[in-house]
Amino acid sequence: MIREIVSYEWFTIFMVLGLVFITLAKVLFTNRFLDFIGVFGNSKYLKIYTKDQKFIDVFDGLLFFNLVISLSIFGYLSFLTLQPDQTFELNVFLKIIFGIATLGVIKIFVERLIGSLFEIDKVIDSYLFQKTSYKNYSGFVLLLLNALLLYTINPSKNTILAVLIVLALINLIGFVTSFKIHQKTVLDNIFYFILYLCALEIGPYLILYKIIVEYKA
Repeated sequence: MIREIVSYEWFTIFMVLGLVFITLAKVLFTNRFLDFIGVFGNSKYLKIYTKDQKFIDVFDGLLFFNLVISLSIFGYLSFLTLQPDQTFELNVFLKIIFGIATLGVIKIFVERLIGSLFEIDKVIDSYLFQKTSYKNYSGFVLLLLNALLLYTINPSKNTILAVLIVLALINLIGFVTSFKIHQKTVLDNIFYFILYLCALEIGPYLILYKIIVEYKA
């Protein structure tokens, strides 16, 4: 009986590309990268670099590219695991990368636009920096988890769920940290905060889910 061998060649190529982006971030911003690695354990990174953030931040940009690649690999690998009759298609994978990157960029621009319209630029910039830092950190962790799923642990529903829980915990901690810092502002504007969560934090992911479901159909 001929056994079908699943090739992870393209996944490997893009994982190396993600590693290149992380390496560039480390080489070009060594001190900041070392502080960034410790963001999960303490708030030193957030306190130091929130004040120095720019509209276009090269360091965050490099880590964002890795985040997009890592999310795309994990998402497509999860799909192939849950749908074993499907095969890897490069054009589909590239569309996933483009979709995630586009959604992320548009979301950030809309949030910054809202900050400008309501004249709360400083609050929004600080919040976005903290949220982006934890998302980029989850991308860094996801690169390692993808390597385990591809070359060490056999992907299954349970392992996929475990990875999702890890990512959720990282981003939940980031959300709680941001909430504590801006607690007074949030409580004073609780209606707008709930509206923000529904429109910009939950809505885009529901739309993305609907697009994926319709694409599968």
